[in-house]
Amino acid sequence: MISMKPKFSYTGIRVKNLDESVKFYTKLLAMKEAGRSQIEESRGQAVQLVSEDGGPTLELNYYAKGSKFDAEYAVGEGIDHLAFQVGDLGKFKAEAAKAGYSVILEMKSGNGQWAYIQDPNGIWLEIFS
Repeated sequence: MISMKPKFSYTGIRVKNLDESVKFYTKLLAMKEAGRSQIEESRGQAVQLVSEDGGPTLELNYYAKGSKFDAEYAVGEGIDHLAFQVGDLGKFKAEAAKAGYSVILEMKSGNGQWAYIQDPNGIWLEIFS
């Protein structure tokens, strides 16, 4: 068992049109844009949205054509990843590997670093500190 206590942080969904998706969530569902980032390594963009009441974060992920993460959109397969925050990313990666869950991808952007593992169903879990 992992000795750390990961905290569920946000849900990332894959979108086919970032501007339309931001407009939908902000206009219809009254969410507020909390941040925006460009991730060169994946040729992607991410927009973080929060509810007015400070609820959980929804991350909209868009990948440019030609990105290895760009995929044909299929209804029901728009989940991109679930994200968990840990105190020590290196320690978590070591404990996950010991439990049989190796890192499938590591990424860095600016001073941020995160890693992905897969759950038994193939859903990607982002782990960051």
